[in-house]
Amino acid sequence: MEKPLGMTGRMAAIATRHPWRMLGSWLVIIVAAVAMAGQLVTTDQNSLTVVTESERADDLITEHLAIADVAREFVLVESKDLTVDDPSFGEAVGDLVARLRALDTVAMAVSYLDGAPGLVSADGHTALVVTDLVGDPAEAVAQAAPVVDLVESMGTSTSFDFMTVGGGSINAEFNALAEETLRKGETIGIPAAMVILVFVFGAVVAAGVPLVLAIMAIVLAFGLTGLVSQTFDLSFFVVNMLVMVGMAVGIDYSLFIVQRFREERAKGHDVSAAIIRSAQTATRAVVFSGMTVVIALMGLMYMPDTIMRSLGIGAILAVLATGFAAVTALPALLQLIGDRINRLRIPFASRTHYQEGGSRFWHRVTHTVTARPWTSIAVAATVLLAAAVPVLTLETGQNFIGSLPEDSPSVRAFNALNERFDTGTVTTNIVVTSADVTSPAVAGATADLTAALGEDPVYGDITTEVADGNRLAVITVVTKLDPSTTEARQAVTSLRNDLIPDVFADTDAEVLVTGAAAGMLDYVTVIGSHSPAIFVFVLGLSFVLLMMIFRSIVVPLKAILMNLLSVGATYGILVLVFQHGVGADFFGFRQTDVIEAWVPMFLFTVLFGLSMDYHIFLLSRIKENYDLTGDNTGSVAFGLGSTGSIITGAALIMVAVFGGFAAGSLVMFQQMGVGLAVAVVLDATIVRSVLVPAAMALLGDRNWYLPRWLEWLPRIDIEGAVFESDTEPALEPVHG
Repeated sequence: MEKPLGMTGRMAAIATRHPWRMLGSWLVIIVAAVAMAGQLVTTDQNSLTVVTESERADDLITEHLAIADVAREFVLVESKDLTVDDPSFGEAVGDLVARLRALDTVAMAVSYLDGAPGLVSADGHTALVVTDLVGDPAEAVAQAAPVVDLVESMGTSTSFDFMTVGGGSINAEFNALAEETLRKGETIGIPAAMVILVFVFGAVVAAGVPLVLAIMAIVLAFGLTGLVSQTFDLSFFVVNMLVMVGMAVGIDYSLFIVQRFREERAKGHDVSAAIIRSAQTATRAVVFSGMTVVIALMGLMYMPDTIMRSLGIGAILAVLATGFAAVTALPALLQLIGDRINRLRIPFASRTHYQEGGSRFWHRVTHTVTARPWTSIAVAATVLLAAAVPVLTLETGQNFIGSLPEDSPSVRAFNALNERFDTGTVTTNIVVTSADVTSPAVAGATADLTAALGEDPVYGDITTEVADGNRLAVITVVTKLDPSTTEARQAVTSLRNDLIPDVFADTDAEVLVTGAAAGMLDYVTVIGSHSPAIFVFVLGLSFVLLMMIFRSIVVPLKAILMNLLSVGATYGILVLVFQHGVGADFFGFRQTDVIEAWVPMFLFTVLFGLSMDYHIFLLSRIKENYDLTGDNTGSVAFGLGSTGSIITGAALIMVAVFGGFAAGSLVMFQQMGVGLAVAVVLDATIVRSVLVPAAMALLGDRNWYLPRWLEWLPRIDIEGAVFESDTEPALEPVHG
C-alpha cells in the first residue's frame, strides 16, 4: 500500500499532467528574473555592522578632519638609465602631470617639479606624482579608472616605466580578477561537469538535464539577489558565490532525481509513475538536504560583515532556487523527455545496473568496511586527525596587496613605492582626544610617540594635525608594510598594548588607532568573537532536523562528529598549502601569511551543509530499506551500493566546479575553492565510504534509537511512497 502523496509528489503529479504549462510558467519566471537581475546593485566596500576601535577613530577623523575623505593614487615614473636631473626625465614627468590635471576625476597632481619634497627616490631614478581624486573614497574605483588608463597608455609610448597604485586601482584590479575567476570557474566547471555526468549516466541527454536545471536555478537566484540588493548592501562577491553554489547544488540535486527516475523506469513503472515515485523519494531527500544547507548557511547571516552576509545570501538563494526548480520544473522536463532521457548513449561510459545491494564495486567496499568496523573507523579517524594537525598553526587575517598575483601591476607599484619613498598608500592614524591636546602632558606624550614612530623603520612620513578646539589630535604615519602581514598586525598590537599605554600613562587622553592594518586586526577579532555562536547555531539546528528526519539521536550525533572531523581535516590541509606553502607552487597557488578571516567560518557553514547533503542522500536510502526489511547490515549495503556511484559522480562535479574557482588569481578564491574541493573529496571518500558504513554496522539497530521522552517530536517523512517490491531485484535500466 502506498503512502499518500506529499508536497513533492503532488507537485510532480501536476507537472506530469501539465508539463507545458509548468515550463511556460517557468519561462515567465526566467524573464522576470532577468529583469530583476538587471537591477542588481553591489559594492566593493566591506564594512562591519559593529563599532570597533578603528571604526570609532575613523568616525572622529571624518567628523573633524578631511584625512579620511581623500582618495589618492600614486603614480611612479622610473628610468633605469636616466635620473630626474636629465631634462627628458623632467619632460616626461611634466607631460604626465599635465595630462593628469586635465582629467575630470583628478582634483590635484603634485610632483617634484612643483617643489614638493620627498617625491624623488634616493638614487634619483624614480619620481613620484601624488594624485588626489575627485569625490568620495567609495567612488575611487570609477574615479581612478581614467588615471589607470592614462598611465597604461604612457607606458606603451615612451622609454620610461609608469606605474600607479592606490585604493581605486587596487580595488579595480580585485574586481577584474573576481570577474576573471567567475569566467574561469564557468569555463572549467561546466565542461568538466558535463563529462562527469555523461560517464555517470552513460547518455548525453540524461547528462544535459542537470545542467539545464542548474542554469534555470542560477537565473532565478540572480533575479532574487537583484531584488534583495535593493534593500541590503551586497558585496560584489555575491555573484561568484551564487554561480558557484548554484552550479554545484543545481547539478547535484537534479543528478540524484534523474538517476532515481531512471531507476524507477528500469523497474517497469511508466514515465508519470516513475516521476512521481522519484519525487516522493529523491526529490523529498533533496528538499530536506537543501533545508540542512540553508540552516548551515544562515549562520553566515549572524556575522556583522558585508562579505559574509553577501556570501550567505547568495548561497541561500541559489539553494532555494535549485530546490524550487527541482520540485516544479524538473518533473515537467522529465515528462516531456520520457525515455529519450537515455538517448545518445556513450558506448564506453559505464552502464548502471539496478540490483539489490547496488553495484558490485560498492557492495565489496561495504563488505570490506563493515567486516572490520573498529579497524575501519580507527584508520579513517587517524587519517582525518592527522590532516587536521596543521590547524593548530592557523592564522587568520585579511590579505591585502599580497592576495594579488605576484606579477600584478598593483603589487609591483606598491613594492616600489614602499621601497623608495616614505609616503605610501597605507597609513596608520592615531587619534588622541583630551580636554586639551595642547596641554604640556598630552602634547609631550604626543611628541614622545611621534619620536618613537620616527625611529621605527616600518614607518615613513609623519604628520600631526590638531582640530576640534584643541580637543583632538591626529597623528598620520605612513606604514611601509602590507597591512595584511604578520609584521603589520604585530606593529598595531604593539602600538595599542605597549607603546601608547606607556607614553600616555600619566595623561587623561584617550588614544585610538586606525588604518588598514588596525581595521584588519579589528575585523579578525570581531569574526572570532562571533564564531562560537555560529557553531552552536548550525550544529544545534542540524541536530534537531536530522533527529526528526531519521527518528534517532544516534544518527545526528554521528553525522555531526564525522562532519567536524572532515571540516578539521580541511582546515589543516588549507593551512598546510597556503600558510606553509606545501604544494602551493606546484598547483600555482599564492602562499600567504594568513588564511582569509571569513574563509574558515564560511567553509564550516557551506561544508557542513554539503556534507549533510550526502549524508541525507545515503541515509535516506538506508532508512528506506531498513523500514521495509528491519535488516541493518543489509540496509547499509543497499544504501551505499545504490548511492555509491551517484554520490561519487556528484562529488566529482562539485570538485570540478570548486576547482574552477580555485584556479583563479585571487588568493581568497583559491583558499575558498581548495577548501571546498578538499572537503567534498574527504566527505565522499573517507567519511561516506568508510566511517558511515563502519559506524552503522558497529552500532546495528542502535542507530535508530530515539528515547521515549522524545517521541513527541514532529515526524518528518523523508522516505515518501515506498513499495515492498522496491527491494526485489530490478531489471536492467531501459535505454533509448
